[in-house]
Amino acid sequence: MRLPSQGLNFLLLFTKMLFIFNFLFSPLPTPALICILTLGAAIFLWLINKPQSVMPIVDLNKQSIGIEGGARKNAREKSNDLLRYYFSDAKTMYEAFQRGLAVSDNGPCLGYRRPKQPYRWLSYKQVSDRAEYLGSCLLHKGYKPSPDQFVGIFAQNRPEWIISELACYTYSMVAVPLYDTLGAEAVIYIINKAEIATVICDTPQKASILIGNVEKGLIPGLQMIILMDPFEDDLKERGEKSGIEILSFNEAENVGRQNFRKPVPPRPEDLGLICFTSGTTGNPKGAMITHENVISNSAAFLRCVEYTFEPTPEDVTISYLPLAHMFERIVQFVVYSCGAKVGFFQGDIRLLPDDMKTLQPTVFPVVPRLLNRIYDKVQNEAKTPFKKFLLNLAISSKFSEVKRGIIRRNTLWDKLIFSRIQANLGGKVHIMVTGAAPISSSVLTFLRAAMGCQVFEAYGQTECTAGCTFTLPGDWTPGHVGVPLACNHVKLEDVPDMNYFSVNNEGEICIKGTNVFKGYLKDPEKTEEALDKDGWLHTGDIGRWLPNGTLKIIDRKKNIFKLAQGEYIAPEKIENIYIRSRAVLQIFVHGESLRSSLVAVVVPDPEALPSFAAKIGVKGSFEELCQSQVVKEAILEDLLKIGKEGGLKSFEQVKSIVLHTEQFSIENGLLTPTLKAKRAELSKYFQSQISSLYENIQE
Repeated sequence: MRLPSQGLNFLLLFTKMLFIFNFLFSPLPTPALICILTLGAAIFLWLINKPQSVMPIVDLNKQSIGIEGGARKNAREKSNDLLRYYFSDAKTMYEAFQRGLAVSDNGPCLGYRRPKQPYRWLSYKQVSDRAEYLGSCLLHKGYKPSPDQFVGIFAQNRPEWIISELACYTYSMVAVPLYDTLGAEAVIYIINKAEIATVICDTPQKASILIGNVEKGLIPGLQMIILMDPFEDDLKERGEKSGIEILSFNEAENVGRQNFRKPVPPRPEDLGLICFTSGTTGNPKGAMITHENVISNSAAFLRCVEYTFEPTPEDVTISYLPLAHMFERIVQFVVYSCGAKVGFFQGDIRLLPDDMKTLQPTVFPVVPRLLNRIYDKVQNEAKTPFKKFLLNLAISSKFSEVKRGIIRRNTLWDKLIFSRIQANLGGKVHIMVTGAAPISSSVLTFLRAAMGCQVFEAYGQTECTAGCTFTLPGDWTPGHVGVPLACNHVKLEDVPDMNYFSVNNEGEICIKGTNVFKGYLKDPEKTEEALDKDGWLHTGDIGRWLPNGTLKIIDRKKNIFKLAQGEYIAPEKIENIYIRSRAVLQIFVHGESLRSSLVAVVVPDPEALPSFAAKIGVKGSFEELCQSQVVKEAILEDLLKIGKEGGLKSFEQVKSIVLHTEQFSIENGLLTPTLKAKRAELSKYFQSQISSLYENIQE
């Protein structure tokens, strides 16, 4: 065990004390001497194990400061210059990986496992070599080492995904992720829009679908498919008949090994990724992300946490969030630039707890949906009044330490209450970052108390590469998304239609910085909507500057509509309040311009509904409870109560609801891959139920 420096000092001091005690107290009886020595040892152990506080890096009452033009920057940044990189030898994604190879001394890089097996690791050099071979193959097959050359990657998280994207960066080409869950039409659209000639995919099933679309003439530009998984000869023959060359991943690497080309590294300003946003309506938009965009965003994260967490080759993160999304990309390049490790989940989210226990990650990127499940499970297990009292007491006690900057997991409460939760995440998580969607204050407070690690919240979107604000170490107050990152400034712009004005510290959140994307691929109209002439990205989110300089998300400019009486409605704001109901797992609030009231589709929580219903004397299966008029009325009553407590106006409260048993999901097309509601799809899907609800409302 490595003792901290103060522990070594105490050890030397304690050794000297033993000699002094031996000299001064040798006449004492042996039992008395043993007592003195035991007391000294206890003091020594307490001193070296005394919990260290995480000290704030800025004045928590003034976390951001105003600059010229009405924008704000992180109070820690002395100048208005924006951060472009953290390490001088890692200014592109290619260089970041090469730096990881060097600082790790060719240590383990990418980990994978089979069911009930330990993780197996590819070293940094193995990954780098294989990327060079794959990239050389692409050049041999006709690609050029240029940022106008696009390669599609259509696979779940796995080592070959990283090897494929690194192959692109090694030769200045551009990776274009294709989501597993985008849907067939969107995949066709992206391949054609980006004029992708080669797709690297994981399964023969996906390859077969791609070939089928070529046969139908839907993707005429596709020329080659490189497959990660084994496949039968008939697939290769079918591809050849359609003019598609089918190569296994190993074959492609062998071709590249035999026709090796030296790396042609990109420049920071070069295009590196085209990340197609799923969107809630219309075709996906291809956000053009440069190497500098990714590196500056990664650098800003490291800058935020540098005094409390400095990743080393000993650190490890788990990759389960979609690699096609920028949140996961940023986490990974933070890891690679520091020579740390990435372990992949097995591909089944149900096995994630087992993967976590086996991998024991120290860095855990997470989305609120997963955290809500952890929170709900713990709350539901506290079934008796005594257990609830004990849980609340444990949370209160631990959080009182967190507020003093003490982050640990060795208290009595940890042993009694929280150790099992921590063990389910591997027991070694040092830092947790939540993003991609809002998280409730109660869940965030619980996590910061229970997990014994630093829990940060980030806010951003694909168009600013991932994050634009981040909560700071030492500030553990919930209800905000932190302050501007060192790579960007943030300002609020007036939205008169919604009565938000910057003079009141409210308005649309706009971002300008080295992390802001270059526009949408071949879509100048949409680019102009997102980026103004001065380079400010308009997010569509409504924010408020709090008195301490942090940013709070309060509304959404898009997805607003008028009711018949002329009142503007922001359904997401209402849903975020209603979701606090213990009986509700998901909710979709709907309104129409010819109606004067709102209705909602509610998916009850299968775990919480039985006990909720039992309190009103109703029992039955989950399906039976969802059909019960009494249960429906009780849930509506609970929603109205929570809505009133949450400050909803009378016209913002729903008048009627329908209970639905199937969860909204990516698979059924009701959620985007980033788990946002597809409002247009939900409206169509529940059209008959919505019509029925309105027919029975007395407006």
